[in-house]
Amino acid sequence: MTEHFTCRDAVIEALDEELGHDPTVFVMGQDVGRMGGNFATTKGLHTKWGDRVRDTPISEDAMVGAALGAAIAGRRPVVEVMFSAFLGCCMDEICNHMSQIYYVSAGNAVPRMTLRTVNVLGRSSGCHHSGRPESWLMHLPGLVVLAPATPRDVKGMLKYAIRSDDPVIFIENAMLYNESGPRGPEGELIGFGTADVVRSGDDVTIITYSGGVRTALAAAKVLALRQISAEVVDLRSLAPLDLETILGSVTKTGRTVVLAEDVRTAGVAAEVVARVTEQAFAHLHASPVRITAADTPVPFAPALEEAITPTTGDVVAAVAQVCETKLSDSPSK
Repeated sequence: MTEHFTCRDAVIEALDEELGHDPTVFVMGQDVGRMGGNFATTKGLHTKWGDRVRDTPISEDAMVGAALGAAIAGRRPVVEVMFSAFLGCCMDEICNHMSQIYYVSAGNAVPRMTLRTVNVLGRSSGCHHSGRPESWLMHLPGLVVLAPATPRDVKGMLKYAIRSDDPVIFIENAMLYNESGPRGPEGELIGFGTADVVRSGDDVTIITYSGGVRTALAAAKVLALRQISAEVVDLRSLAPLDLETILGSVTKTGRTVVLAEDVRTAGVAAEVVARVTEQAFAHLHASPVRITAADTPVPFAPALEEAITPTTGDVVAAVAQVCETKLSDSPSK
């Protein structure tokens, strides 16, 4: 086994290990069986595990409903909805059943299920295959929403999700499947509500998740050349949020930029900024700034898609804005 692996490898390994760990686990979805998944994230699993990795008809509401029923009956299903834009086809099951059934049954119906899906931004896939539903999902009490960015986090968080008794939406990123990174300890499980400080810094906190982590780290390197020390916090878990890590970092630096690839209005960045402003206002040296995608459907044309997507330059400019006082006080200014 190599020291480094990709996010795609991480999904396959997590599913394979959990199928071996617990006989009640099974995988279902469109083309997850013989084809090995639309993004090759279940490759080889049908050959090894047979009907425990099963193809379904093209009906997201039927898939999620069947998975929920199996979960309540004592199984641990992992259901794949091929693109996150397709979650709109099964929102009744997610909103009215998956997220609420534990509460309305007084804890007697336990929806121990994981729904895997894929965000796509940057592949010219058009609006019907380029969903950004994370903020919708954060609005549903009862759901856990995860969006990891590294192979280690993908594997550790997916394994933890499958073993948990909570209903989990696990959002993968098609643009990160080929990203390579180091492995964690064997059998590592990474729990809910745990952010990760992926770069330490003293002047400003950049808070982000999923594809935004790569952008934020690139921006931090540029900022370092300007004598600005940026701390980068990878949320990993969107619901629940790790407020202890978020607020601890912002309290230390006094400045924050929140980067998200979803929409600006009522999006992930808006929620994070609201929490920071409510709970760390006295520590802020500047107003928080949000960097998000535009409030538009995702265009098919590559140039237009690029125009609505946050860039490294956007982050650098936002950090320069919140660090204006520091720069003006700097001897090199």
